Amino acid sequence: MEQDYRQAIALMRYSAIAPLIPGLPEGYRNLSDYFEKASRRGLLYPDGEFRYYAPKTLYKWYLSYQRGGFDALLPAGRNDCGRPRKLDDDLTEKIAYLKGHYPRMGAAAIFRQLKEDGSIKSGAVSESTVNRYVNQLAPGAGNVPARDMRRYERPHINEVWCGDSSAGPYIKMAEGRKRRTYVIALIDDASRLVTGAGIFFEDTFANLMSVMKSAVAKYGVPRMFNFDNGSAYKNKQMELLAARIGTTISYCKPYTPTAKAKVERWFRTMKDQWMASLDMQDFPSLEALSGSLCSYVRSYNLAAHSSLKGSSPQERFFSEPGRVRRLPEEKLRTDFLLELERRVSADSVVAIGNVEYEVDMRFARQRIRLRCSPGMDEVYVAQPDGTLAPVRLLNKQENASVKREKFFLTERGDG
Repeated sequence: MEQDYRQAIALMRYSAIAPLIPGLPEGYRNLSDYFEKASRRGLLYPDGEFRYYAPKTLYKWYLSYQRGGFDALLPAGRNDCGRPRKLDDDLTEKIAYLKGHYPRMGAAAIFRQLKEDGSIKSGAVSESTVNRYVNQLAPGAGNVPARDMRRYERPHINEVWCGDSSAGPYIKMAEGRKRRTYVIALIDDASRLVTGAGIFFEDTFANLMSVMKSAVAKYGVPRMFNFDNGSAYKNKQMELLAARIGTTISYCKPYTPTAKAKVERWFRTMKDQWMASLDMQDFPSLEALSGSLCSYVRSYNLAAHSSLKGSSPQERFFSEPGRVRRLPEEKLRTDFLLELERRVSADSVVAIGNVEYEVDMRFARQRIRLRCSPGMDEVYVAQPDGTLAPVRLLNKQENASVKREKFFLTERGDG
């Protein structure tokens, strides 16, 4: 079974038990009640089919995760890899949007539209597959229901952290050109505490992960992260990270601005207060600008907030210390690593980008999983038992001086 398919099944299993990781959610009498209701809801299998599992099966997955973490949810190898993929969640959402807003648009036209904008790769999905899904939508396709835009607030801290990015100021580089920056921020829904913020030259997943790691180290793991559908937020690496640290990811539906209104409002406040007062001549580097942003975030978290009845975000957050779930230091270090898959050469070398690394000889000619930090300061082989074996840079000169065992042959075997 291919590694990607096994991980997809493990992520499906994790989605069923994820709400239980921080504790039993409100509205359930006990674990049995939760598993009974979850069993009736069913799960979307990686091949696109909706399947139902017995409560005992869900309970078994829960125990496996408690004992061995995310890797314990990976299924054993099977012979059914390579199944053709059907419509995924993103594609069904786009089809439903087009059919809902343009009722007269037929399946053929929708299929052409999705091929033209790159949503459907050549040969990946047939027109008949799209047609069948459009027919399922047909009874209510012309009715576009009004979206619920009411304001809301979570009752407790660390239930939901909203995350987003916003364009920051330009920095004048040493060579004279200006370069745009991006601010990535996380905010706790209940307390308005800015749990993490950073400024970068690129709005990427690696930079988002560094903000998440710092925030989780300081304030614990939230039950849920709420993001938009950008590529930096919606990807396989994010799903694996959420499964490892024991949280869930929720993505905003298109055109629903209230879903992450608090972080959007904070960006507006940041621009009015912090960015408007900057003299960019005082900031010759990104590091200097980052220090200024951190100072602003600290002052914001300590200032009284009108929606908190005069309390500061920091006071509101730490009024519920029992809802802060921290990760052990070692788990914090290893969970926030990127995961790659590579094939090892016959001489035990793998390449990441243009850099070559040397692994243990037992991995020669195999496909292996690598875990690495965004800056490639740490690179490990993820072994089948879940442990991480460090990998070193290839040093050909050093290898040339290694003594190799020699064998001598004689005619009759006597030396």
